[in-house]
Amino acid sequence: MTENQRNAPARHRPGPCGTGLHHVTEPHTERFTVVGNHLAQHQELSLVAIGLATHIQSLPPGSPIGIKALARRFPEGEMRIGAALRELEAHGYLTPFRPAVGATGPSERPGPAAVGTAAGAP
Repeated sequence: MTENQRNAPARHRPGPCGTGLHHVTEPHTERFTVVGNHLAQHQELSLVAIGLATHIQSLPPGSPIGIKALARRFPEGEMRIGAALRELEAHGYLTPFRPAVGATGPSERPGPAAVGTAAGAP
């Protein structure tokens, strides 16, 4: 006689939160970035723009965040990265900053007081 084998996955057993998403959190004491829900859950930004904004916020001051520099780091390519940067600028998450060479600076929260400070031209 052969073993009895299941052909369907086991029923979902709700965790402490009931059904749906359950977060497993660990406290971070170094090398972390806080991202506001206004960015993480933005209804009009693409996933590429949200991810790129999160990456930019994690960089140290003075890091190059131009299209070419970001395209060297990520597989999305210059066109998608450029479009994501324009989305962030249109929604106030990046502010044009034009020193002698030109650059764009990040802003943690959009608004008229956002001021760019990062160096590096596209």
